[in-house]
Amino acid sequence: MSRARESSDAPAPLLQHLKELRRRVAIALAAVIVGAAITFAWADTLIALLRTPLNDTPLFFVGVGDAFGIRLQLSFIGGVALAMPIWLWQAWAFIRPGLTDSERRAARPWIPLALLLFIIGVGVAWVVLPFAVSFLLSFATDDLTPLIAADRYFGFVGSLMLVFGLATEYPILLVFLSRVGVVTSAKLRRWRRNALVLAVVVGAFATPGTDLVSPIVLGVVLYLLYELSIWLVRIGGR
Repeated sequence: MSRARESSDAPAPLLQHLKELRRRVAIALAAVIVGAAITFAWADTLIALLRTPLNDTPLFFVGVGDAFGIRLQLSFIGGVALAMPIWLWQAWAFIRPGLTDSERRAARPWIPLALLLFIIGVGVAWVVLPFAVSFLLSFATDDLTPLIAADRYFGFVGSLMLVFGLATEYPILLVFLSRVGVVTSAKLRRWRRNALVLAVVVGAFATPGTDLVSPIVLGVVLYLLYELSIWLVRIGGR
């Protein structure tokens, strides 16, 4: 009788976890919407800032709704970026109840570190952007005059910043894997050569556009973060 009662009560914790997950995801999505609304209100200022690498090269749009669509596109990207602290906090709030006190103390610093890495990634992308744009426009000639579509340009810029911002988060994943015993600092040191090759491949395929600057910089950043991961895992006793 008690076994039957236990089996009937067993799904309850799972349903509670699913409800909690749904609530956390809803809050994170609401944060994206709020961030997108803020970005939309400042869209003209953001557009003026992001087009500075083009100097006097004009931007064009052909569809009657393209100008509005560009603002929506930038608003979504800005919403994701502005909501990143909320996303990280909601993820932490979801997994925190399942951790011991010592695990909570060990994991707590990684939330601000993850945000810092994202900001660094976006900052690196902003530094790289003028060089990438200059490289691509350097192939223009009298017979090849640039007529840059605004939606494609801002899509390139937004994708570049998100790729750099998200790619720089992977040391957090390696540290987490070390906590559960999947990797150690010794294993990571042995995998250095493979990590270098993978950083080059990811840099080549993850970055938008066809310039040579952003893939090289992303590859270098990814490998430097791999070395940082080794150090973080080692000081964590793994």
